[in-house]
Amino acid sequence: MNTATVDDSNFATFLQPLDLEGRVLAVSRLPGRKLFTTSLGIEDQVITAAIARSGAAIELATLETGRLFPETLELIDVTQTRYGLTIERFRPQDSEAIQYAAAYGVNGFYDSVEARHACCQFRKLAPLSRALQGVSVWITGVRRGQSGARADAQLCEFDEARGILKINPLADADLEIVQRYATQHEVPLNPLHARGYPSIGCEPCTRAIKPGEPERAGRWWWEQDLTRECGLHVKPGTSRVVQHPSSQALSS
Repeated sequence: MNTATVDDSNFATFLQPLDLEGRVLAVSRLPGRKLFTTSLGIEDQVITAAIARSGAAIELATLETGRLFPETLELIDVTQTRYGLTIERFRPQDSEAIQYAAAYGVNGFYDSVEARHACCQFRKLAPLSRALQGVSVWITGVRRGQSGARADAQLCEFDEARGILKINPLADADLEIVQRYATQHEVPLNPLHARGYPSIGCEPCTRAIKPGEPERAGRWWWEQDLTRECGLHVKPGTSRVVQHPSSQALSS
């Protein structure tokens, strides 16, 4: 495959008019390993369905933190069976869990932001780092409408912190569009969505939202910082020139 040097914004412009299946198929034609990390939420389930429907050659992984809802764990198996795909599970190290409990207590994340970040670090960020080893393109389910902290998410970004190309194929999609795709294609969803959980993470750190609250208001709800995040999706740096296939090659 011939390549041309284009910047992130140019590739995002190429992706913009494509439908979801066209986007994931185009991303699958980029050089190197492509990995989609799924948390099994509605956005991620829709992307998984698009990968399966399009036949895109993209690997799938999930972060099995050790504190997920039973409904989420069950959905991993349901999704693999439905689409004939393998979702590789990355877990925290037992030694790190022991060290955390000794330092903060098993549920010490309720006590301080520092303790919560430390929990996210060993349960999510460290496993993500292992998952992304050797990967050239990272695909996520981030949408601008999920929270103010994600309002500037682009279809294509360079994650300066990790030195990797990051694709958010639903960045510009409204929740209603995502729900419509899920209904049209009978995508298996986490039953917690119907119980008031639009965003689902670890069980101790997620509650149902109240009417009128933002989608991610139920995540780490005891903290006052409205931009709270776990650290998986850090704010991207400035646009950087990277190697992509040319648009002609992608559309061939």
